[in-house]
Amino acid sequence: MFGHSVKLFDLFGFEIKVDASWLLIAALIVWSLASGYLPQVLPGLGPGAYLALAIAAMLGLFGSLILHELAHSLVARRYGLGIGGITLFLFGGVAELLDEPKSAGSEFWIAIAGPVMSFVLAALFGLAAMATGAEGIVGTILAYLASINLVLAVFNLLPAFPLDGGRVLRAWLWHRSGDMLGATRKASGAGTVLALGLMGLGLFSALSGGGIGGVWLVLIGFFVLNASRGTYQRLLMQDGLRGRRVAELMTPDPWTATPEMTLAELADRVMLAHAVSFAPVVDAGNVIGQIDAARMREVAREDWATTRVAETMAPLTDADLIAPRMTAEEALQRLSDGPQRKLIVAEGRRLRGILSLRDLMGHIAVVQALGRGTPNRPG
Repeated sequence: MFGHSVKLFDLFGFEIKVDASWLLIAALIVWSLASGYLPQVLPGLGPGAYLALAIAAMLGLFGSLILHELAHSLVARRYGLGIGGITLFLFGGVAELLDEPKSAGSEFWIAIAGPVMSFVLAALFGLAAMATGAEGIVGTILAYLASINLVLAVFNLLPAFPLDGGRVLRAWLWHRSGDMLGATRKASGAGTVLALGLMGLGLFSALSGGGIGGVWLVLIGFFVLNASRGTYQRLLMQDGLRGRRVAELMTPDPWTATPEMTLAELADRVMLAHAVSFAPVVDAGNVIGQIDAARMREVAREDWATTRVAETMAPLTDADLIAPRMTAEEALQRLSDGPQRKLIVAEGRRLRGILSLRDLMGHIAVVQALGRGTPNRPG
């Protein structure tokens, strides 16, 4: 999800990271405060003062978002869920849950923790603003942080998955039906309705002269729509693979290459003859490397007759090998996290098969076509 995140520090054992997209929202916040909001509520200050105050307010929002996500993370850890870290990005922040909640109760408490933290922060900043005088410089910044945390809490409580309110809705539906996937589908549907509503409202606002505010609503709606559908699709995949092992879904006894084979022989005897573009390289029964059509194209075609596979193949790494007993869900995660689209299935270095993303997606498609409740064979 976050391709350009930078780790800033650790907090309570969680990595706090900032995505490159956060720089955009931070710059927009500073610009809008320094050029619009602060000159209106605090007239008479110089440009440098407005800029410094805007940066202070932005850092206060930065801290508020971290505390919001930290609340999610601490409760999730209390329920035994893994957390990959906390990342701030264009649309706010996210606690990267490595696992789905195991019960409706845990889902509810994990989801509600963030908005509760934002409400608490809004109250604390509001009380501090009143104590210091809401008309002064410090009071104005505190009042801004109180209002922004209140907005953050209320927005996140909208019943649209995957917002916190949507997760609360999923917890309630899950508790009532006992069906987590069905509850996710309904909560995701609510998220889609909200997203389309935000996009329509934003488009109307933009066309009516609303400017950047309308565009921002469209972007938020687009994000919610993608996140809602993506989360549900990921759960569908996990549900389709549950209980399966790599040995059940792999392609056994794949066509292989030998290190002494030339690229011309590999192309004619293996790839063209059997319509494959990838082959493990096997020597004396042990897999020692891998080669595919893309790697072969790095060698001039006129040299294929004299170039051996051993000279061109890619060496194996631990990331390329999986065991037959690995769960299909773990294999899917490995394929999703890495650049590989095929994994070599081996016991030790003895080749057993190949597992591709196509193998997993094909199985999931069949499970979905047959309908939920199809019995799984023991893995």
